[in-house]
Amino acid sequence: MLNSGAMHGLLLAAALAASPNHQLAMASHHLCAGVFVVGRDLKRSAETVIDNDVRRFPVFQWGDDFEYEVDPRKKLARVWVEGGPSWTAVYNGDQGCTILPQGMTEVSFEPMPLPSSLPDQASQAWPTGDMGARSLRPEIDGALDWAMAQTEQYTRALVVTHRGKIIGERYAEGFGKNTPQISWSQGKSITAALIGILVHQGELGIDDVAPVAEWHGEGDPRRQILVKHLLRMSSGLDYKNYGLEQELSWTEENEHFRGYHDAIDVFDLAIDQPLDIPPNTEFRYRNSDPLTLGRIVRQIVEGRGEDYLSFPKRSLFDRIGARDFVLETDAYGNFILTGYDYGSAWDWTRFGLLHLNDGVWNGERILAEGFVDFVRAPAPGDPTNGYGGLFWLNRGKRWDRVPEDAYWPAGFMGQVTVVIPSEEMVVVRLGPSPSGFDPYINETIGRVLDALK
Repeated sequence: MLNSGAMHGLLLAAALAASPNHQLAMASHHLCAGVFVVGRDLKRSAETVIDNDVRRFPVFQWGDDFEYEVDPRKKLARVWVEGGPSWTAVYNGDQGCTILPQGMTEVSFEPMPLPSSLPDQASQAWPTGDMGARSLRPEIDGALDWAMAQTEQYTRALVVTHRGKIIGERYAEGFGKNTPQISWSQGKSITAALIGILVHQGELGIDDVAPVAEWHGEGDPRRQILVKHLLRMSSGLDYKNYGLEQELSWTEENEHFRGYHDAIDVFDLAIDQPLDIPPNTEFRYRNSDPLTLGRIVRQIVEGRGEDYLSFPKRSLFDRIGARDFVLETDAYGNFILTGYDYGSAWDWTRFGLLHLNDGVWNGERILAEGFVDFVRAPAPGDPTNGYGGLFWLNRGKRWDRVPEDAYWPAGFMGQVTVVIPSEEMVVVRLGPSPSGFDPYINETIGRVLDALK
């Protein structure tokens, strides 16, 4: 009989042998979204997307034997290995692209068109529209030029707003202020905002026990988990996160990333986890917590007879003039707001301004009173004071050239919307930075602040 170590070795070897399935699946998603979501106005080709968004970054493990195709009529992308596995992602209009489970030819929900209720943005005043958005400050040009000159960072959009006006912006060739770009885990902060809206509407309280029925059986320790624990990624759920550069990264054991490279029900995976440590004792970056909050949002919205897929648009985006967000779902219609979300530079700027203004937009309260203070307060389980309520914080001086009151949504490979209350400033940066992002954004913002002084 094999001992436990040998058995684990065999299981690991088998998992690694099957791992190209997951690389192919994620590549099919990126190809689909790069062409049909990012490229809906830019007309990006499949070759451009593979070369610029996938192949050049080793983390995505594009194989030399990978083949691909895009079907513009069926609006799908397929990536395969000759004689081996094949994965398909399909474009669902305003719900973006979804990796299809093997054997399925379409998603199992009814995609919903989300037409804007807003007037043309060129005819509406900033910040809800575009009229009067800019009040350019030439003194920061040098700082922005320096940032764009760091070509190894692949910055595609950089926007600085001061006292409510855009004072400087830069874009890479082929990208503009309204180009939706993959924002990765910045979407977690959108989930926080949706919770803040429901709290304001009286549907939920951050001190409430998490309303997850599966956790409320007799003697279930998960009954201790509160909404605020989930917001602080301190639920204590046993949800493995192996990153993308470890042996188990591209296997089913990497629960944190399965939503990106496996065609699963992301909400079921999140809630179907045992408790590992007591809630509120340790901050651990795990997708289980924001996905559980997403499930709670769906449960509440559908429970009152409303459309779930339109909820973010009508409750948040349309109210702040954000016209370009695309929130993608799994094959079962659940938003994957831990990474598969696309937003433009100007729309992330609006999201930042909403928080800079304490959740109020043009005199109308959108987020519950006190909610912004909550998300920018350190989580008790984080001794570094670097994380709040699905927002990162600078309380521990992670960026030494940026004021300590800064807080921000952050996404993989350097997607940030930095809110700096003491400077009345919002800085948005989008683009696939492969490494060295923290020193880069620290220096960029530091140069902007120095120039203004």
